[in-house]
Amino acid sequence: MDTTARLKSAIRDIPDFPKPGILFRDITPLLADPVLFREAIGEFSRICRASGAEKIAGIDARGFLFGATVAYDLGLGFVPIRKKGKLPFHTITESYDLEYGSSEVEIHTDAFRKGERVALIDDLLATGGTAGAAIKLIRQAGASLVTATFLIELSALGGRAALGETPVVALVSYS
Repeated sequence: MDTTARLKSAIRDIPDFPKPGILFRDITPLLADPVLFREAIGEFSRICRASGAEKIAGIDARGFLFGATVAYDLGLGFVPIRKKGKLPFHTITESYDLEYGSSEVEIHTDAFRKGERVALIDDLLATGGTAGAAIKLIRQAGASLVTATFLIELSALGGRAALGETPVVALVSYS
């Protein structure tokens, strides 16, 4: 079984969570398996290294699990993209819509050097709302986004198209 198939086999489906009609892809079994977690980090690290990233950004909260670990693995800095009101310094904010609501994310204004090459990591690409907002923040903060990488892509929801010219890589895809 290849890496993609092994990762996919550890992701369980939870119907009607967080509300009726949503099929939630639960990654906690993958995180609990040290071999699979290491494989996922290895794949993310390979992609980020190949992109020439100088810093890793991760989206609150599951993107922190992967992003910070990849940053550590590659010897790079990590920048958290947080839900509004969670960062203590000067921030810029971006609003976005989800399949089941709306929200805002923030980043510190001094998170990146001008032109710094950044890889964005998160667990899920669905409609592209959260990732699109994170990408806008990275660019507003003066960085250059070199890749957006996700553990899971729900391709039928069109998130990749919503991210425009951003190079997108997903380790596992569901149609």
